[in-house]
Amino acid sequence: MRKLAWLILALLLILPACQRVETTVTILADGHTYLINAGDRIPAKWLSQAKLTLGNEDRLIYHGTTIQLDEVLPKKSSYTLTVRRAMELTVYTPDGQKKLLTSALTVGQALEESGYALQRADRLDPPADTPLDSLDSSSPPIENYRPSQELTITIDGNEMQIRSTAASVGQALAESGISLVGLDYSIPSESNPLPGDGKIRVVRVSESVALTESSIPYGTRTELSADLELDQQALLQGGEPGLKVIRTRSRNEDGIQVSQASERESIVRLPQDRVLGIGTKVVIRSAVVDGVNIEYWRALTLYATPYVPCVPGTNDCHYGTASGTRVRKGEAALVYPWYLLLAGERVFVPGYGFANIEDNNGALTSAYWGTYWIDLGYAKLEDIDWVNHYVTVYFLTPVPANIADLYIMP
Repeated sequence: MRKLAWLILALLLILPACQRVETTVTILADGHTYLINAGDRIPAKWLSQAKLTLGNEDRLIYHGTTIQLDEVLPKKSSYTLTVRRAMELTVYTPDGQKKLLTSALTVGQALEESGYALQRADRLDPPADTPLDSLDSSSPPIENYRPSQELTITIDGNEMQIRSTAASVGQALAESGISLVGLDYSIPSESNPLPGDGKIRVVRVSESVALTESSIPYGTRTELSADLELDQQALLQGGEPGLKVIRTRSRNEDGIQVSQASERESIVRLPQDRVLGIGTKVVIRSAVVDGVNIEYWRALTLYATPYVPCVPGTNDCHYGTASGTRVRKGEAALVYPWYLLLAGERVFVPGYGFANIEDNNGALTSAYWGTYWIDLGYAKLEDIDWVNHYVTVYFLTPVPANIADLYIMP
């Protein structure tokens, strides 16, 4: 009897250890709750027992994490799993529209699993952390996605790397905290879309205005002066330079001068001309020249040349003068402007004697001796006993009536 009792006790102790322990599994799927008892830890068998299947894009969630159907879960007395069915997601991108079938938990996860490399600067609407379950299930959810572009901004000699989804260069700069001040500009310009090569340059522009003084040269003019004798000159008024201020604008871009231009000149002080007085006062003087008493009102040093009616060695003869008289001793010629003023007046030429102004010596004026020239007449070549030379010519009284016109004579 005692042996039988021990045998029965041993069997009672062994039987519970040999019994199979079942696990309670709760599966949430398609709005229903499935409770099953399972003797293993493989999710595929649980779904089969609950007569549930997963599509290619469906997933099984355990403790918020996707698990594989053939995965052996840690030993526990109970499990709760969720079957997440795939849903259609319409994504609008700059490249067009794309439809995704996804069972991701969030918008961002759905895009990343579909091959989109999301960046923090990318623009998503709704945001990346938006649960897909929160979107309208009555129609395919719509996601607006604009990927950010990598940009290199060169500014103040430095480079800044950013990512942006801005629609324009100006908007990208503003998002980066960069402002264009005054004349600053960007390359490409603010209104342009983001450049394909991702390079933006900010050019800092400054302008400065400088005022510089510059002298204005004075001129010289002549005035007739009754206080000076005829043929005398004197300084009546000294010249004084004027003063002008020049406004110059310089433009610097990134510290380098690119242009400089004079904008305006302001005259601060007008120049004052130097004034030379030309004498108009006629003084009659007497003198003895070559033993002859003469009375004259003007004496000028002129270049004297002789001339005769006939050109030596030829038959080319011209006996007449501009006054209608004959070329002879005692007849003189002046340049045409002087002849017009002094025709008929008497002069005395040392070494020659008295002469009347009866002719002009024409084109030779500019070719040889200019205004300061007198041509002394002779009837024939044999009478000339001197060569060209400068001589003082005395203009004899009476004073011509047109004396005012003679002021222009040197």
